[in-house]
Amino acid sequence: MINMLPSSWRAAPRPALLGLLLFFCAGFADGALMPFFPLWASSEAGIPVGAIGLLFACYAGGELLAAPLIGGIADRVGRRPVLIASSLGVGAGFLALFFVHGVAVTAIVLLATGIYESVLHPTILTVIADVTPPSAHPRWFSLARVSSSAGQILGPACGALLALVSLRSVFLAGGTILVLGGIVMLFALNETSGIGRAAGDDRLDGGDDEEEGLSALLPAFRDGRLAKLLLWVMLFEVAGNWIEAVIPLYAQDAATLTPSGVGALFAYAAALTVGLQMLVSRLVEARSALWLAVGAGLATILAFALLAASPAMLTLIGAVSLCSIAQMLVGPLVPTAVNALAPPARRASYMAASSVAVDLKDSLGPSIGTALYALAPRLPWIAGIPLVAIASLGLGAAIGRARRPSRPTEDDATPQLGSAVENYR
Repeated sequence: MINMLPSSWRAAPRPALLGLLLFFCAGFADGALMPFFPLWASSEAGIPVGAIGLLFACYAGGELLAAPLIGGIADRVGRRPVLIASSLGVGAGFLALFFVHGVAVTAIVLLATGIYESVLHPTILTVIADVTPPSAHPRWFSLARVSSSAGQILGPACGALLALVSLRSVFLAGGTILVLGGIVMLFALNETSGIGRAAGDDRLDGGDDEEEGLSALLPAFRDGRLAKLLLWVMLFEVAGNWIEAVIPLYAQDAATLTPSGVGALFAYAAALTVGLQMLVSRLVEARSALWLAVGAGLATILAFALLAASPAMLTLIGAVSLCSIAQMLVGPLVPTAVNALAPPARRASYMAASSVAVDLKDSLGPSIGTALYALAPRLPWIAGIPLVAIASLGLGAAIGRARRPSRPTEDDATPQLGSAVENYR
């Protein structure tokens, strides 16, 4: 059984470690892309500020269109082929952005890239859940955030250097590392889908195995608790995304930061997560889900208040620091709660449903945030305060309900899963 951290990385399940590696690659790619995309769109692509969110929406739109249909495909064809195809597909999409010209072609590439990305993160989380016991899931999901944030340190830092040459060149760096991650999965990852089923969880009845069709891939419509949880996740993430989507424009228009400075700012935010995530997880592990969600909400509200007051350098640093702390508090809770609701044979489908809610932040977040910014520079921060307050309360209550065992026999499955993991090693 895995305690706070594996006593030896050599003793940890290899698929889980490979999942952390792929999270690092994805974090690097996102970190290289996200801070510079609005700047590239407004300066090199000639796109009006109010329309930048629509290009973000193309990327997230591919995820939202595909996830309900193919998000749970790893439950049917296996985790390994899905991870290989998705990492190579997303990497190829990023590489294509370096070569394409024109808004229409860029939108098509982003849409196709989003389709591949729709199964990447949920399948990685599913692999980790397959080979680790339920009691260790919060800690492994915290490690996943650390790995992703480590990538998000190097991604913006690399992007800041490449932006001195061309903003477009950041796409080349992001695509290359994801393609390399896919190649590593091809040669090093073994299939894990049988591990979760070996737990013998009684939530998996015979009828579920035979269930096919669209309804089997839309668990949010079959599980009311999951649907309520994801609604609050979506609202919280959409509002929180305004910091990431709007700050590059806010800082540039106020002449506070250059494009390279924006990259350095988001690299600093990722470094906070790498340095503090596991410490924060240890300090608050005994706290209730409502306490953690409200704490995250208060941190985000304070960040919005600082940004509404001034776009000065210290204010920007304080805002992204508070936003990072908020994500440290609630980030590991969401996949843990979703996995607690999921039968083993539907883990990928449930994780995909969760991914849809989170991916909406990449569509609605930038679209709404940049539209509000186009109306008034401080409007996103003022409007975000009441939205975050409501969402954090609802999210905390929903996570608390999801984490309560619905059947006493669920705990009995844990030793069996631990045995399966040991056999897998």
